[in-house]
Amino acid sequence: MNNCIFCKIVSHEIPSDIVLEDEKFLIFKDIRPKAQIHLLIIPKKHLGPVNILTAEDKEVVGEMILKARGIAEKIGVSQSGYRLIFNVGKDAGMEVDHLHLHLLAGKSMPF
Repeated sequence: MNNCIFCKIVSHEIPSDIVLEDEKFLIFKDIRPKAQIHLLIIPKKHLGPVNILTAEDKEVVGEMILKARGIAEKIGVSQSGYRLIFNVGKDAGMEVDHLHLHLLAGKSMPF
């Protein structure tokens, strides 16, 4: 997708604070964090938001959750706790039309 900011981050056209990168996924720090730790987990392949995913995309979503679990262990928040969020739609706060999972942690968070 030509105008997708996350696709540009994946291709390193736009700089980001990358925490982990592998062949399928990129994990980087959110530029406007909502918690002490706020990471974004995205597939490198452009996929739209949750409400347009198909059954063919379920493996990617599952892998994203497992990546989140792994990075939570790596950064030391797996025991104290973390929050995973998929924002879907404008009213939920979704700003980028590229599937992404938020990982928030660092201190106790009210709902």
